[in-house]
Amino acid sequence: MLFALVADPGAAAAREYFTLVVSGASGGPEYAERYDGWRAGLVAALRAQPGFRDDHLKVLAETPGAGVGCATREGVRRAIQEIAPSMDDQSVLFIVLLGHGTFDGREAKFNLVGPDLAAAEWAALVDPLPGRLVFVNTTAASAPFMAPLAKADRIVITATESPVQRYATVFPEFLTRAFVDAGSDIDRNGRVSVWEAFAYASAGVRRWYQERGRLATERALLDDTGDGRGIDAGEDPGVPRIGLAAAVYVGAGVDAVPAGRGRDMDRLAARRATLDVEVAELRAARESMAPERYAAELERLLLELARVSREMRRLTDGR
Repeated sequence: MLFALVADPGAAAAREYFTLVVSGASGGPEYAERYDGWRAGLVAALRAQPGFRDDHLKVLAETPGAGVGCATREGVRRAIQEIAPSMDDQSVLFIVLLGHGTFDGREAKFNLVGPDLAAAEWAALVDPLPGRLVFVNTTAASAPFMAPLAKADRIVITATESPVQRYATVFPEFLTRAFVDAGSDIDRNGRVSVWEAFAYASAGVRRWYQERGRLATERALLDDTGDGRGIDAGEDPGVPRIGLAAAVYVGAGVDAVPAGRGRDMDRLAARRATLDVEVAELRAARESMAPERYAAELERLLLELARVSREMRRLTDGR
């Protein structure tokens, strides 16, 4: 899945996009069929994007085949090692894990063919990479992946909010749908941001359990500030959000940030993400603050958000 911050077909700064899709050990025919379907649907959605490059996509699965490697520890390491030399500070790597996850009370793991990889081991593999990382673990018991993977200028998504949520998840089904369903484009700008895909999938999961009269055993979280705590999509996924995940879009081809402006855009997006968190924290503390102080602080933050958004639009429009 390739990501772009803005879309301007004019003169562009080169930003390379890379994708690693891993569907791990299934544990049986029923799950094998499900994971194969999710993986095939996700890859098909990627390949339907204009300008998508197969040479920047790596796919690993339980059963290797044409264009698909084996989802082992060594297979994962090799895939990342092969991607790494082509990345630079402007690159974006998207990693999505499909399959089973476990938690033994000490560490969470993603189930592979043979020995598994724990959250800390995944972090050790990706930490040396330059550029931006979007890491999505769609499995059960994936919550403990949040803290070790979280870092500034990263987006980390887990399908569960707690390691005790150990039942098979449906989050990946709706995450895949988000990339092909026009309804996921909340702000109707013709592009699906990471936040919009996350919000769409979260709403889909919630409906799935409600329609079956079942208690939800999963709740997805997203961190785009680096604090490792994560937030959910809320009850109303139709509300636009600011922040890094809302500024990173699903797309393909070249990131068309006007030449020389890519780093400025990244800096502004990071600042907007920080302000988003500050606004949320301020609202949470409202009851303990004097009304006039709360109003003054909120006004200050909203004015700063308006200024940052104006600067981002200026860079996008080239004015």
